[in-house]
Amino acid sequence: MDYRNLGAHGPAVSALGLGCMGMSDYYGERDDAGSVATIQRALELGVNLLDTADVYGPHSNETLVGRAIRGRRELAFVATKFGLVREVGDSAPRGVDARPQRVRQCCENSLRRLGIERIDLYYLHRLDRDVPIEDTVGAMAELVREGKVRCLGLSEVSVATLERAHAVHPIAALQTEYSLWSRDPERHGQLDACARLGVAFVPYSPLGRGFLTGAIERPTDFAADDYRRDSPRFQGENFDRNLALVSRLQALAQAKRDRGEAVTTAQLALAWVLARGAHVVPIPGTKRVRALEENLAALQVTLSADELADLDGAFPPDAAAGARYREPLLKLLDA
Repeated sequence: MDYRNLGAHGPAVSALGLGCMGMSDYYGERDDAGSVATIQRALELGVNLLDTADVYGPHSNETLVGRAIRGRRELAFVATKFGLVREVGDSAPRGVDARPQRVRQCCENSLRRLGIERIDLYYLHRLDRDVPIEDTVGAMAELVREGKVRCLGLSEVSVATLERAHAVHPIAALQTEYSLWSRDPERHGQLDACARLGVAFVPYSPLGRGFLTGAIERPTDFAADDYRRDSPRFQGENFDRNLALVSRLQALAQAKRDRGEAVTTAQLALAWVLARGAHVVPIPGTKRVRALEENLAALQVTLSADELADLDGAFPPDAAAGARYREPLLKLLDA
């Protein structure tokens, strides 16, 4: 396993982490036994960065991760998040609450569900526009001083917010959606700002919510309760236009295979993300061991300058059709 640091002087984590959200939420039927097996296989293979959040489920994903790492705690670097507010039975968060008094409550609840004594990386899931970021991060820093949290992170915030937070307490990681078809962090500056500040950049959905694997060919491939059925990029003409983008990626993967290099479409997409910098630590999600092992093989894929240029040309920054979230969720982003 290759390892990369969280922050300039932070702890080392596996160069590819494991996103656990889809094991409990949003992507069709659950398979808890298979998900536990996937997490435990990841740990066996050297993947230590496990990513969850209190809102996934809600709550049940943290419990699942806690079950999977029981007896294996020393192998896992556990990242979880707080801030989004969601009730059981609701399909989407209804807002953000990151008041200082809530930070401690959420942390205690996550520790209990995970069955651990310290969270390795604690993220603010979304910016609370009614609370100064300095107040929220100040409360999070208290948890670090008390030993309940090891490192702090932020998710989907702007460069300005990151800089303000970093001035209060070192931020180890910034998590944002990033892939060949979601390149806003380049245009908005987060990717470069993280390198400049010594902050790890953690892309979630580096496979475009599964679309960049090439395995999705029609909207009916999604289960009836799959989140992607209502996501703009997977609907109507957007779906067809984005499918044409994926065909370019498939062609580039085939060209690499024709040169005798074993690579799948998914591995090529992940290799591009990994090549964006030594501070980049993607967290592709899956609940299946086979997909996990395929993703990890991307660490062995090398890309020449010409191949990187070909991928950039196939997926220019604004190539994807449709917004990456529905309007209510877009409003929660700090762009």
